[in-house]
Amino acid sequence: MAKLLLEVKRYGLLWLAGFKEACCFHRAIFFCASSKMLLIRTGQCFLLNGLIFLGSLFILRSFVIPILMWILPDQCDQISAVALYSFLRSFLIQIFYVLWVYPLYLFSLILGFLWYSDIAKYSFEVIKEREKSKAQPSDNSRNNGTERPGVDGLAIGIGEQIYSGLLLTIFFFEVSVADSLPFIGKATSFFLLSWMNAYYCFESKWNYSGVSLNSKLEFFESNWAFFAGFGSPSVIPSLFFTRLISNGIIGFLYPVFVLTAAGTREEDVINYISRLSDGVQGRKIPIFYFSQRISTMVLDIFPKVEKEN
Repeated sequence: MAKLLLEVKRYGLLWLAGFKEACCFHRAIFFCASSKMLLIRTGQCFLLNGLIFLGSLFILRSFVIPILMWILPDQCDQISAVALYSFLRSFLIQIFYVLWVYPLYLFSLILGFLWYSDIAKYSFEVIKEREKSKAQPSDNSRNNGTERPGVDGLAIGIGEQIYSGLLLTIFFFEVSVADSLPFIGKATSFFLLSWMNAYYCFESKWNYSGVSLNSKLEFFESNWAFFAGFGSPSVIPSLFFTRLISNGIIGFLYPVFVLTAAGTREEDVINYISRLSDGVQGRKIPIFYFSQRISTMVLDIFPKVEKEN
């Protein structure tokens, strides 16, 4: 019983530590002040997701819909006119979504993905420059000499990126399915989305540090409570807003969490919490088990297709 309580204490402290690290927004200011390109990319993300996308939704709800309600009121003497006005309002609002909001949302997703990668790259460059200025060697303890130079290393790196992209895509569908579950759907999707956002934030940092995919997954699943806490602040908007608005807020804030992840010394924090918990080791949760199985099954199809052709 005492061991179980220590484990629960460790999980709670790790979650709080992850949440605290994610909210260290001053790191984002430091990174942006250290790199002009980082400042530009972060500003572009804020402009696209905040001013343009969220601004479009604000205009729709605050101006377009009220104007339509004034032109096409839902109260009228003739019942047939009320039905016609309601249809026209819905039709015009859907036109606004189809021709502007949804294309803008897709555009922000694609462009944001490219900009987030740049933000991770520039933040890693800032870290390397800071380490050089302090004359301290970079900490590649999780790399364990697994960096693979040359053509073979490039091929393995590309393969890992393809596998990782497929894995996270399938995991995203798991989040969508969990959200539709009765009673436990919201809580389950909250944790899954927290893990997914946290993994996205740290993945680019680990990639530039030369950490292998297996090492990333092992470290992430072994310290799931810390990463659940780190991803929670970015998911909180989904509890209070609609899907589109919450996604816009997440896209607006996501560069900040990428930068806080870049400045986080996650191994040091986790080791410190372990000492506070009398060295009790937590239990690993296979968060990506189903995603890994499905991804492997999908990739196994391609050699068979090549043989048949």
